[in-house]
Amino acid sequence: MTKKSGKSKKIMPGLYIVSTPIGNLGDITHRAQAVLEQADIIACEDTRVTGKLLGFFDIGTPTVPYHDHNEQRILPQLMERLGSGQIVALVSDAGTPLISDPGYRLVRQARDEGYLVSSIPGASAILAALASAGLPTDRFMFAGFLPSKTVARRKILSELETVKATLVFYESPKRLKESLKDILEVLGDRDAAICRELTKLFEEIRRGSLSELSEHYNQADRPKGEIVIVIAPPQETEVTEDHLDEALVKALENLTVKEAVASVTYTTGLKRKQVYARALELSGKK
Repeated sequence: MTKKSGKSKKIMPGLYIVSTPIGNLGDITHRAQAVLEQADIIACEDTRVTGKLLGFFDIGTPTVPYHDHNEQRILPQLMERLGSGQIVALVSDAGTPLISDPGYRLVRQARDEGYLVSSIPGASAILAALASAGLPTDRFMFAGFLPSKTVARRKILSELETVKATLVFYESPKRLKESLKDILEVLGDRDAAICRELTKLFEEIRRGSLSELSEHYNQADRPKGEIVIVIAPPQETEVTEDHLDEALVKALENLTVKEAVASVTYTTGLKRKQVYARALELSGKK
């Protein structure tokens, strides 16, 4: 593995959002190395984690911790560096920054003040999981980490129940068993995949129905490493007139006709004209 990126074209001052490997160090890009080498400062979640990466590639750029707990104090310092014409690199502990990580406020303020903001793409656990899961990828929704408490977790899952897209979650190994139980009960028995330790030596992709996966992890020892859960979209079902009426009546209890039509059209996949006509009849309007 080549540790040095070699002679690189000098980059412009500005903010660079740099993706780093999620496990396999061979996944770093030449552009990422070049930016990290040329940066005046690297803002990172944990300087110890980023320090190991920089040490492996013999990069001596100084780092500064930047996370949710110190953002108000560090963000002005980073903006001051941008104002003086420096190169600021933003990294997360692994993968693509800003995905379930802090940083969007820095990006927004840098853009608002007219500084160059450039993304250096690379490894992403979400995309790696989607590519390996064998589930539909034409439309997907990343929903971050599920809540740790059962009631809150089920509430979020209920909100996602009718989303017609593959769902992607991050999950902690210690909560996987409980989360799979709630996912199965709320979303139903869909196809799914548990993607663990992606790109690493002990990478594991386990596919099956949610009931099969829930049973497996309920009996198995607690898994180790970082986990991505990928869940297939809900199966298409024929919407009968009774189902349409039931959905509209429920929606009209709290929504205007226009809002109810939009909601039911989205969840049923029926044509808006058909739903609107029936909504008018049920609401007694002409």
